[in-house]
Amino acid sequence: MDVDLVYLWVDGNDPQWLEKHNACIGRMEAKSAVNCKGRYADNDELKYSLRSIEQYAPWIRKIFIVTDNQTPKWLDTSNPRVRVVDHKEIMPPVCLPCFNATVIEHFLWKIPGLSEHFLFANDDMFINKKVSPAFFFADDGLPIIRLTHSRLRDLFLMFKKRCLGIPLKNYVQIVRNAAKLVEKKYGVYYDGKSHHNIDAYLKSDCQRTEEMFKNEIGRTLSNHVRSGNDIQRSLFAYVALAEKRGHELYVTQKTSFRFHIQNMKHYDKLEKYNPVLFCMNDSEYANDGDREKVTDFLAKRFPEKSRFEK
Repeated sequence: MDVDLVYLWVDGNDPQWLEKHNACIGRMEAKSAVNCKGRYADNDELKYSLRSIEQYAPWIRKIFIVTDNQTPKWLDTSNPRVRVVDHKEIMPPVCLPCFNATVIEHFLWKIPGLSEHFLFANDDMFINKKVSPAFFFADDGLPIIRLTHSRLRDLFLMFKKRCLGIPLKNYVQIVRNAAKLVEKKYGVYYDGKSHHNIDAYLKSDCQRTEEMFKNEIGRTLSNHVRSGNDIQRSLFAYVALAEKRGHELYVTQKTSFRFHIQNMKHYDKLEKYNPVLFCMNDSEYANDGDREKVTDFLAKRFPEKSRFEK
């Protein structure tokens, strides 16, 4: 089967982009979970992620990089296997400008020329070992849906919210929004969360899910920054599981490792578990020193220039 790969990418240091960002939603706030530097910082992760793709998954047919009128300076746009897709190509005017990845993800299936089977990644996600398409899609062509267990964590968070008055963080809330929609329609609540790494999808299933929940998703399209009523892309996974159009698989740290860049112990954990996939997650808890270490680390881990670079 043909399998494409879609990335979201942004350069938060670009003056023109920053001017647009600040005019629309205001300046970044250091400790904001939804509008901090860590949501938009470019530490060259995409360059090294593409190196990991070329090294460990050279069978990927085409790579699409979804951006807001930006192009990585190092990217060889003459390479026929890579294409930059602007938000305006796939998103309606009501969404624009958009600084909310959750909203952007609802339109990836509209990318012109995207294959039926595709993978989705943020620019901070990497392949660490050789994989085949069978790692992402089963023999029947349906996606393998990787989740992490979260039942006890969700109960604890709900206790904090209801008994201690501590609100749910945005990410937890928007995943719950997706799970609640599926529970209402199919009568089953999925409490597993996305493993926060490279995921597999069917384009036709994404389109059908969008049409199924058109009204609910429509109410979020003008959320230019992450908001509490957003519906996280786990909606696609939960619908696929409810309709038996996906294969549920819970991950371990040896298969999928989420690396918090401010946690120096995670460098040792990455070496210990040597996972198939890993994500170097930036956030409001990281600082510029942490980000410099990320770039240095990735340059050493993936030193060979890929054909996607000039």
